[in-house]
Amino acid sequence: MSGSGTLDEAKRNALHEGLVIPAHPLALKEDRSLDETRQRALTRYYIASGAGGIAVGVHTTQFEIREAGLYETVLHLASEEVDAASLKRPFLRVAGICGPTEQAVAEARTAAALGYDAGLLSMGGLQGWTEEEVLERARRVAAVIPVFGFYLQPSVGGTIYSYRFWRAFADIPGVIAIKMAPFNRYQTIDVVRAVCESPRRDEIALYTGNDDNIVVDLLTAYRFRVNGRWIEKRIAGGLLGHWAVWTRKAVELLEEIKQVRESGAVPASLLTRNVEITDANAAFFDPANGFRGCIAGIHEVLVRQGLLAGRWCLNPEEDLSPGQKEEIDRVYSAYPHLNDDEFVSAHLSSWLSK
Repeated sequence: MSGSGTLDEAKRNALHEGLVIPAHPLALKEDRSLDETRQRALTRYYIASGAGGIAVGVHTTQFEIREAGLYETVLHLASEEVDAASLKRPFLRVAGICGPTEQAVAEARTAAALGYDAGLLSMGGLQGWTEEEVLERARRVAAVIPVFGFYLQPSVGGTIYSYRFWRAFADIPGVIAIKMAPFNRYQTIDVVRAVCESPRRDEIALYTGNDDNIVVDLLTAYRFRVNGRWIEKRIAGGLLGHWAVWTRKAVELLEEIKQVRESGAVPASLLTRNVEITDANAAFFDPANGFRGCIAGIHEVLVRQGLLAGRWCLNPEEDLSPGQKEEIDRVYSAYPHLNDDEFVSAHLSSWLSK
């Protein structure tokens, strides 16, 4: 796999058909050391939920794992659990990759050596870089591991890129997918149009990271006029921090959406559920406070379900924002059909005891 820029056929087909790929959290003990038992239990939860992959070493896993010397450890633990599951279906291992070019290339090599299928290439923290420098970094990483591009919203460290940037990005051999998470419809359209206008359009799967618009992103067919003919492309699935919780329901949701795509008739109830899911996401991700409580919000839900022992983050200052716990209480009460508490309760002891 290393450097090939491609997936095997079964995984490629699954990626393009659409997968639920949760962003994997980090399980810690109260002293902020790694809780290996619960870290493994989380991976088992995602596999049992029917997710089509996991993204490890990403923002939801906490970027501080690198300074704490945990990057390779958490990638290895997740990969071991995927191997142990002996799945009869395609399951993608996606590794978060970040930092300046040399760091990103080194992380790509680590991920490839551990059997990961792709690298989710964060472009956060590159303020002051030219678009060409960012593109060259992507080319370097794509020479080591297939690349899952990542358009990150500016409010959490991302940068707004031009249409021309995404058009050039789509042409990079080894780019197999792009996660769009600008939380902005205009910028999302830029990426989809750029991919549609690239000769590589059929080689790139589009994934939503827009936690504020999940259902509508997955329902929409995008159509653009390219060289005198209409090109249509859909956002196949999602790679989402939001899907780190209530994952079984996310899997059911994507299957429902796939059936709606085939029928061509979108029920009004699904549009209402889009708002419900976005409302729940606001409680988890804390946009009211600049997303400061987003990781702790995910942890809070996992604590309530028994998957995590506490909300602890590597940064002791990182916790729920004032009023966030009450917001999570509210959405739990308002939308009981969105949680998978019963599913987790039925399997938790086995996930924790293996």
